[in-house]
Formats: sequence, structure tokens, C-alpha cells
Amino acid sequence: MLKLAHYLKHFKKEMILGPFFKLTEAVFELIVPLVMASIIDVGIKNGDTRYVYHMGGLMVALGAAGLCFALIAQYFAARASQGTGTLMRRDFFAHINRLSYAEIDKIGTPSLITRITNDIDQLQVAVAMTIRLLLRVPFLIIGATIMAMTIDLKLSVVFLVAAPLIALTIYFVMSRAVPVYKKIQSKIDGISLITRENLDGVRVIRAFSKQESETARFAAANENLMKASLKAGRISSLLNPLTYAIVNVAILFILWFGGIRVNAGDLSQGEVIAFINYMTQILLALIVAANLVVIFTKAAASAARINAVFDTRPSITPGSARLSEVSAETDDEIQFQNVSFSYNQNNEYALRNLSFSIKKGETIGIIGGTGAGKSTLVNLIPRFYDVTGGSVRVDGIRVQEYPLEHLRLKTGMVPQKPVLFTGTIRENMKWGNPRANDEEIGRALEIAQAAEIIQKMPKGLDTEIYQGGKNLSGGQKQRLTIARALVRRPEILILDDSASALDFATDAALRKAINRETGSMTVLMVSQRVTTVKNADRIIVLDQGRMAGFGSHETLFKTCGVYREICLSQLSSQEASQ
Repeated sequence: MLKLAHYLKHFKKEMILGPFFKLTEAVFELIVPLVMASIIDVGIKNGDTRYVYHMGGLMVALGAAGLCFALIAQYFAARASQGTGTLMRRDFFAHINRLSYAEIDKIGTPSLITRITNDIDQLQVAVAMTIRLLLRVPFLIIGATIMAMTIDLKLSVVFLVAAPLIALTIYFVMSRAVPVYKKIQSKIDGISLITRENLDGVRVIRAFSKQESETARFAAANENLMKASLKAGRISSLLNPLTYAIVNVAILFILWFGGIRVNAGDLSQGEVIAFINYMTQILLALIVAANLVVIFTKAAASAARINAVFDTRPSITPGSARLSEVSAETDDEIQFQNVSFSYNQNNEYALRNLSFSIKKGETIGIIGGTGAGKSTLVNLIPRFYDVTGGSVRVDGIRVQEYPLEHLRLKTGMVPQKPVLFTGTIRENMKWGNPRANDEEIGRALEIAQAAEIIQKMPKGLDTEIYQGGKNLSGGQKQRLTIARALVRRPEILILDDSASALDFATDAALRKAINRETGSMTVLMVSQRVTTVKNADRIIVLDQGRMAGFGSHETLFKTCGVYREICLSQLSSQEASQ
């Protein structure tokens, strides 16, 4: 938690004034038993009604002042805790965006969501409790003990015995509850994972009638969380009965020995009542201390999870090449030199020893079976992942040497799964080029065969897109994501199986438009359809991460067995040979 304490420096005023007002409230609370003792010993004993009213008014004033100070402290605590949480979420989100795909894959999206919401909420609570109670609790315990000792030193021995017993009881209970609270946080991750999977895959679940099995899976995870929470609750439930038992026994001793000392004339009745009040204050303060232990335990576990993300350094860092170097003239737009890649940095390679060059303005098809490494290959060009071995060069410069922003401005990426964001179509189209006008957007939409989509919508480019593009079909989303990439006018356009949801006629029209309109743009088209890549200048054929062939359709059909097999599985011999 100390590693995150630097966020509190932005709230120095709140961190000072909040505890100050809370301690002032505690001072008033410690004075109240003395006022009550005075009422009993002077006002009631002497039948002085005026004195009773006067001191009663003082008690009300002390209570009102304490309430005002408590509200002010609460205000400062809320400002500091909410402000800290806001800054922490901002930095956490910014840090996530700096992480590469590899780190995000390792940590997991559901876990990151839990950390930025639930875990930071726990830290906010800890900050608020630090301001409100961390100093107040020990102050009350020590203050109540000292006040009792000033009244009667001999009777205060009961305090000196009871307070350590209560503290030991709290330690005994909490030492067993704390590990369980830590486990609860990880089980919340499991709930988040299942929930996200089910919400993302709701259509698949219903298509396969798996609602009952998924409900059972969620119920099992939920039950595990419930069992852990119940276990923590059962252990924590021992706290109040044990502490109250000790306090009530202590109060009995106070009444017993206090009564003896009252009869002896060494102590007044009001002072005995004051003793009981101070004993009750110590009890309540210690119970609050136990709750603070729970809060800080949860916060410590959450802080460890937050720090684990902050401590994760992105494996992909920007290069420092000057733009003049990056713009160096070369005939080859893209070069792969003996490239190998493993997702887990082990012997399980997704790509092995790939070497090829792509000229500027070429249209390259990439084809292969499922799991052949097609998407992995194109993800190495904008440096979403770093190669395990070999090198990838763009314009003759290793991609590791590029400033990331400059490298990714050169590439337009259309992923396998089309992603559109909440907002208007125009806003989505401007993601790659904020200054694009409607004419440029319209041209990109025409190339992507998406102009008809806009024409059929009453609001045109101002049509709102629902979350995840839920109001669009799969084909419409794919065409709009292609148009979004084209609006940027990138030097390298990567279409990662981005026409899989299109019918053959639209697919053919899209390919013709791209060939006709993209000019000097280098285009890489990943597909499992032979018809999509057949007319490319050259085709890369992948087989289990290795290059099985590289050349034109005619050459590969004659010389590459893997490509020929793919062609004949989709086309007749006559169609394939044309």
C-alpha cells in the first residue's frame, strides 16, 4: 500500500484537516462522561435542577459540535478518497494502454476490469477510513484509559487488564479471518471472468442451448465465493460476542469494586458511571479497530494486485529512430528475415523461420489452414508483438527502432473481429484521421462497399452505433471497419480475414475497388478463401507456422502441394487453374 501512498500528496490539506477534526470530536467524546459524572454527583445528588439543565445543555452542545466536526472530517475524507481513486483509475487505465498484447493476454481482461473497479474501490475505502478512524481509534483507547486513571488509579487496573484481553481476542479472530479475505478477492476475479465470457458469448450459448450448464458453472463459482465469505463471516462473528463478554465482565468488576469504593467514600456514583462509559468507549474503539484490520487487509490485497499491474513493464517500447531515418528510401516495403515467434516464449512456435520481402504497392494474399499463423504474421508488422527471433523491417528499418505512433500511422489494421465504438458512424470513421471530411469518408465507404449502408440509414453518417455495433450485421461491421482503416490513407493496409462475413459478390467488388483505388498502398489480405487471394500479386502460403510457398496463384497451384490442396477443396480444377 505504501507504493500507492504518493497519490495522497495531492490531498495534503484533506489528510491534515480530516484527522484534526476527528480528533477534536474524540476530545469532546472523552469529556462527555465527566460531564455526566458531574450531573449525577452535583446536580442529582443535591437536587439542583438548574445545574442539571445547565450541564445537560453542555452535553448537547458537545454532541452537536462533535457532529459538526465529524461531518467536516467526513467531507475531507470523501474528497481525498474519491480523488485518490479517480487519479489511480486514470493512471491505471493509461498504464494498461501502454501494455502490449502479451502483457494483457497474461493478466487477462476480466482481472483487469476487477482491479480497476473493485480493487480501487477497496483502496478508496481504506483512504477514507485512514482519515476518519486511524488516529481516532488509538486516541480514544489511550485517552479513555488516561481519563479513567485520573478519576481513580486503583479501579483503572480493570482497564489495564481488560484492554489487552480485548486486543488479544481481536488478534486471535482477525489472524484467522485475514487470509480468507485475501482469497475472496481472487474468487471475485473468477466471477468476473465467467460473467464476461457469458455476456460476450450470449449468442453462442443460446445457439448451443448451454444456458443451464453456464448457469451451473456460474453457480459453482458463486458458491465458492459464498463459502469463502461465509467462512470469513463465521470467524468474524466470534469478535463481538467475545469482546462484549470481556467488556461486560469488566463492567461487573467496575460496579463491584466501584460500589465498595463508593461505600468507603473514595469514589462517587457519577465517577463509577464515567468509568463504565470509558470502558464502553474502549470497547467500541477496539471493535472499530478490528473492522479497520479487515478493511486494510482487503486494501492490502487489492494494492498488491494494483501494484502487480503497475510493476508490469510493457515488453514493447518505442524506438528512437529519427523520422529522417525512418523515411529512408528502399524498394522493399516489408521484410521478414528468418522470423520466428512464440506467444509463451517457449518451444511452441506459432511462426518458424519466415523470410520474404514485399515490394511497395504490392497486393499480397496470405492463406493457410486454421492455426497456420496468418494473424500472428500480420500482427508482427505494426509490432503488436515482438518477434522471438529474426527481424521484421518496414522501409528498411527494424520495427523495434520505430516510434510506435509513427509505425502504426503507416499501417491500417482491420482485425478479424470487427470492433466499432459507441458514437456516430462519422465519429468512428474519424478514428484514424480526426481531420477527415465527409468527402474523404464517403470515398472510403465506397471502396469498402459500405456506401449503401449509410444511404439506407435515415441519419446517414450521424447514425448512432450501439455498444459493440449491436445494431449492425457482421458484414456491415466488417465493411465499416475497412472504411475506417481506409480513411487514414495508410501506406500499408492489413485486412486480417476482414471479409469473412461478406457474400462472394460483395467480396469480389471490395477486392476490385481496393486494387483500383489504393494506388501505391501495400495491401496484405489474410483469408481462408482462395477467391479472395487468387488475384493478388503474390501469395504467402503458411502451413503450421512455416512458409509452404510464396508466389503467384498460377505458380503456387503448380508447385505448392499445400496451396493446391486448399484450392481444390474450394474450387473445381478448371476454376482453380484459371
